[in-house]
Amino acid sequence: MSSASSSASRIAATLLAAGAIVSAAALPAAAQEGHHQRPRVEISRVQADSPGRDDHSNRSLNNEWVEITNTTRDAVNLRGWTLRDSDGNRYRFDNVRLNGRATLRIHTGAGHNTRTDVFQNSRDYIWGNQGDTATLRDDRGRTVDTESWGRRHH
Repeated sequence: MSSASSSASRIAATLLAAGAIVSAAALPAAAQEGHHQRPRVEISRVQADSPGRDDHSNRSLNNEWVEITNTTRDAVNLRGWTLRDSDGNRYRFDNVRLNGRATLRIHTGAGHNTRTDVFQNSRDYIWGNQGDTATLRDDRGRTVDTESWGRRHH
């Protein structure tokens, strides 16, 4: 009996040790996964339907925009990130730094980029008034956030 009890104790000790090793190995992975979730940038507002008549003027085009917000305290470099609509129109961010807790507005028309506003330099409307989906991807092509509205979203 003592041999069976001793074997059971060894098996239990082995299982506990194996569990501790697996747990220790999983901790860095979980911590690393949490790290990949930061910094968190999200699509915070969309104005797809420019106020007034859609007359294709630069003013009207620039009144169509998407805002993205950095919800963390850490600045993010958006170089290589993209903002895309459901028709495949894509804006690629240059060397744009988005400070912590800051918002950046991406206008459809032409203009001079600043800390708070960038311009796609499009001569046509991008975002569907009746519905569309905005997709923000990081520099590795991973979807960071999406925002859909109206009847046409996927």
